[in-house]
Amino acid sequence: MKRSTGLCLSLLLLAVIAGGGCARAARDTQGFSISDTSVVNAPIKDTWQTVKSVLREKNYDLYTRDKRGLFVAFSGTKRDLLLMPRRTKYTVALEPVSDGSTRVTVEAVRQIYGVTLLTYPGWHDRKTTDHAGALAILEAIAAKAPGSEPPAKAEAAPAPGRV
Repeated sequence: MKRSTGLCLSLLLLAVIAGGGCARAARDTQGFSISDTSVVNAPIKDTWQTVKSVLREKNYDLYTRDKRGLFVAFSGTKRDLLLMPRRTKYTVALEPVSDGSTRVTVEAVRQIYGVTLLTYPGWHDRKTTDHAGALAILEAIAAKAPGSEPPAKAEAAPAPGRV
């Protein structure tokens, strides 16, 4: 009896050492987001104010308002059928095309709140397939800036290693 218990404990210890524990590498999230782009016929300074007002009107939580042309905003938190909190993260980047026009790019990524082994609870990115939120932001910006081009729908970035 003593010998079989010692043998079992030795095998268990060997399995833990050989298996490396439960830790795993972080998930590669490249290609999870979707980007949509539009050109606004207004200088970057005016476009920055327009984007800020559009995001506030849509009741997004603004976490970053960088005067160099970057906004990070989050939709309200909702729960799915499994009661798991979820939201959408929007990154709005402004880039001057000329003195009188600005390129606006909206990147959307779906997020869920959870915890994995050996990590703290937090928001985790998931693959996004819905352009509706990003296109709604671009359309609202274009409506406030007359003479703008309609938003062009862009595809998700390709996964690494694929062409």
